[in-house]
Order: sequence, then C-alpha cells, then structure tokens
Amino acid sequence: MPEDHHYLVGLDLRGRRVVLVGGGTVAQRRLPRLISTGAAVELISPHTTPAVSAMVDAGELVWHQRRYTEGDLDGAWYALACTDDPEVNAEICAEAERRRVFCVRADAGIEGTAVTAAVGRHEGLVVGVLSGGDPLRSAAVRDNLIEALHTGLVADGAPTAEIGELPGVALVGGGPGDPELITVKGRRLLARADVVVVDRLAPRELLDELPAEVEIVDAAKIPYGRAASQDVINSALVENAKAGKFVVRLKGGDPYLFGRGFEEVLACAEAGVPVTMVPGITSAFAVPAVADVPVTHRGVAHEVVVVSGHVPPGHKASLVDWHALGKLKGTIVLMMGVERLGQFADALLAAGRPADTPVAIVEDGTMPTQRVLRSTLDKVAADAKEAGVRPPAVTVFGPVAGIAQSG
Repeated sequence: MPEDHHYLVGLDLRGRRVVLVGGGTVAQRRLPRLISTGAAVELISPHTTPAVSAMVDAGELVWHQRRYTEGDLDGAWYALACTDDPEVNAEICAEAERRRVFCVRADAGIEGTAVTAAVGRHEGLVVGVLSGGDPLRSAAVRDNLIEALHTGLVADGAPTAEIGELPGVALVGGGPGDPELITVKGRRLLARADVVVVDRLAPRELLDELPAEVEIVDAAKIPYGRAASQDVINSALVENAKAGKFVVRLKGGDPYLFGRGFEEVLACAEAGVPVTMVPGITSAFAVPAVADVPVTHRGVAHEVVVVSGHVPPGHKASLVDWHALGKLKGTIVLMMGVERLGQFADALLAAGRPADTPVAIVEDGTMPTQRVLRSTLDKVAADAKEAGVRPPAVTVFGPVAGIAQSG
C-alpha cells in the first residue's frame, strides 16, 4: 500500500453516533479514547470484558447486548468492526460502504475505509502516526515521539505564556538517585530551565543533558560538613525567578520528605513567586525496594514509619517518640542516620524491640555503587562500622528486612 493512501484527519465526534461492534479486548483498548471525545458511543456485542462492562455501568456508552445485524449503522458517523469473526467484520464494512460511513476494520486495517492512527497526547497536542498498515511501527514511532516531547528532547513549540508553569519555580523531586527514576514531568521541566538549583543527592547526571547556557547553582548539603544555607537557597530561587528566569529546584527523593521543600515553597509564596510542585519517588521506599526489602508485606508488616536521623534520641530538639516506635511491630525506615546508628538501635532495644529484629542498610541505593548490609538490631551498629557504611544510606528495621533471606 502506498504510504500516502490514507488522509490523516481529526474528526469532531462530540454528540455524534459512533457504532463499535465487538466487546472484547480490542474494544477495551479503543473505547476510552472514543468516549473521551464526547462521542455518543453504542456498543453491539453479546458479551463484553469486565472493563467494558464497567464503562457501560458508568453510563459512558450504550450497550446493545446482541449480535450485529444489517441496519445497525443507520445514522452512524463512524464505525469500528472489532469482532473476532472476519466474516462479520467484512459485513460491517460492506454496510458502512453502502451508507458512506467511514469504518475501521480492526482485524485487517487496510480493508476498512479508515484506519486508527497511533495516538498520544502531550501538553494539549495530539500526536498521530500512520505507517501504511503497520500498526506496530506506528505505535513505536508514536511512543518515541511522545517520550521525546515529555523529556524535552524535542521542543513542543509552546510559548511560555501558554504553558502555565513558567516563569517561576518548579520544585522537582529527582528520585532516589538513578537518573531514569525522575518523573516524566520532572524531566520535561528540567529541560526547560534557565537556572537549576541542585542538591548533592539529586540525579546530577541529568545536568549534562542541559544546554550550556543553563545556569547551575550548587546547593549541596553534605551531612556533618559544608552545607548551603537554606536562606541562601531561598534567595537564589526567588531572585532568579523575579529576574524572569524559569528556575528548577532539583532535589533528591521527594521534596516534602525531609527535603525542606515546603520551606522553599513558603519562601517563594512570601515573595509572590509561583511554584509548580513535582513529587518525586521517595528514597524511603524505593531504595529498600531495589534491595528486595518491601517496607510492607501481607502478614508481616501492616505499618511503616519514616524517621529522620538528624536528631539523636533523647535530644531536646527531637520530635520522635522512640519509646512508642519500639512498641510497634511494623517497619521503621531511618533516613540520614548512619552516623548515629548505634544510638537509634539502642533506643529501639531499650523500648522493647527484640535484639534479633532484622535490619537492612542500603547504601547508594539505585546507583551502580549500591551495596546492602543485613544484620540484626543488636549488632547492626558494629557491623556497619566494620563494613565502612557511609551516607547516603537508608536503614530498615523490622521483619520485612529479613524476608529475602528467609524466602
């Protein structure tokens, strides 16, 4: 078939009758997009999948619970033959031809009078791809184009004023370390930045992909060492944004989990600077996961508590009730607690946690240098010291830390 055989066009189906024949998995894939157009969709099929039935129950379409018969396309603007019977699909297409209704034939696309493009969406754009009857190729190209638009590899041409997120500050959670674990939206906004204020634990490999004119501001916070003042970071965000630049604050993990993210939001709000919040995959759960430590598990742990290790147990500034934590049976995830690990372990032991409680420490989680130390509550401090465990590391206390070993 010549590649220009089909004329790619967008149809306004709002309120117009669309007939889809067949209630199987093909219909299940096609229906959501048809429904989203506002079409008056009518389904003809003796049976449907549970997912299609749920759409019917929700009132999103009308279901005629029977087989197709001649005349079903009367008054239709568009039709789709999606049954598992080629002869029935041919009959549907023949009726559509007589009634001058464009019809998609799902089992043999080139034999219908219409084909469904591989479609994706990005920021108000609809991207459609046709490849002369090769739907797999169309889908592959569509996926690559959408990913390139999402990540900023391909510019979408949207003026700043229409994006709604620029200028100002985007507070982006970069995830647990692996640059591939940043969210799609986070990576897309990073690609649009004029200034990037970046933490030490953010996925800094992504900075190499940015144009040379993008300004990088180092806001590294090193435990028990040099640290950028939070006031200085806040000023960098506000001043650059007020200068008309789009600022991305790139942080490790999730900005609101021990990331001081909301402090930065408040500083921007006080200065009248708009902020876009982009959550990130938190290291508290993702890092144990990549080390085969589920923080909850049916029949083992039905609760999980995430604790900061910045303040030791018993310190007047501590907001943590370590005695209460020691009474829990579930999971405790300790962040930033390597230097005082012995104090935290002793506090849990004193509060009643068994000495043989499994403990797992994951250092450099999700990164090529990741390593895992497994121990027990009474020995973990000594074992970590002997192994030379260094931050960043996530420590998990509780029965879930021992599942992988006992499984």
